[in-house]
Amino acid sequence: MRVLGDDHPDTLTSMENLAGTYRQQGRWGEAEALHLVVLEKKKLLLGDDHPDTFGSMGYLARIYWYQGRWSDAEALHLVVLEKRKLVLGDEHLDTLITMGNLALTYLYQGRWKEAEALQVVVMDKRRRLLGEDHPDTLIAMGGLAYTYRNRGRLDDAEALQLVVIEKMKRLQGEDHPDTLTVMGNLASTHREQGRLEDAEALELLVLDKRKRLLGDDHPDTLRVMSNLAVTYWKEGRWNDAEVLQVATMEKTKQVLGDDHPRTLENMANLANTYRDQGRLKDAEVLGVETMGKMKRILGDDHPDTLKSMSSLAATYRDLGRLDDAEGLEAMIAENRNRREGC
Repeated sequence: MRVLGDDHPDTLTSMENLAGTYRQQGRWGEAEALHLVVLEKKKLLLGDDHPDTFGSMGYLARIYWYQGRWSDAEALHLVVLEKRKLVLGDEHLDTLITMGNLALTYLYQGRWKEAEALQVVVMDKRRRLLGEDHPDTLIAMGGLAYTYRNRGRLDDAEALQLVVIEKMKRLQGEDHPDTLTVMGNLASTHREQGRLEDAEALELLVLDKRKRLLGDDHPDTLRVMSNLAVTYWKEGRWNDAEVLQVATMEKTKQVLGDDHPRTLENMANLANTYRDQGRLKDAEVLGVETMGKMKRILGDDHPDTLKSMSSLAATYRDLGRLDDAEGLEAMIAENRNRREGC
């Protein structure tokens, strides 16, 4: 900076590279601050419609996504997508990257049909432009498989994940972050299929690799810990699930914050464990807190909010509070119908 100056293109590139390092370390607040500085400088120096400017906007949108700020991420991705289509064209690789990122944002908002439609387009274009085995094509395939699982198409998800994992292992290695992500997603597919032993074995493998490569407190490590705890819960190993969920929840609060969607997911899972342990008052207290935060942060009709409401209704039934349970179930039906456009 002292030699070239704060606004020199090489300085801005170095700042963006540092922000990328922060992003990989899970230090998303620091990454956001640096990306905002770079973006403002690029707007002043290059203008709003320069490809380098939209590149910086795309990086910032990804940071919003990691922070669970999906509405902010969506708004910025849509701006970048329109600009890239206009300047670069519909099939430019940068345009496809933005489409893929927007699809992930839709996915985490629970807008699975929109996510799938966009992912299919991205995957087909990448196959044609880059080939079947290009890393970007494989990432698109892995994202589509994740959406299949969320839509209950478990066999389709598994088949696609197995193909992607084998190609990623061969091309990028078993310890590559993208390989580990799809392996973790396959474990979740196995869990939904009822193949709990397969899910647990794969999650333990991925967790060991994540800890070794990223450390115990990295958000990606915490994600695997949370998933493993759910597998323990489904296996009826409620004490093991509770120990892991409490540890994960506390670390996630420290790393991501009290209101991050992943923190809320961990809280909801722990409330379920308390209910199954017969700790109904603890389940109620945590369930009420979780539902309130999910409504505020995710919205009344987000799938995770609806799940938290359903879990709390089950707790009310176990407590003998049938009127409260029925009132909540009526709200769930109303929100679900609104979500489905009925």
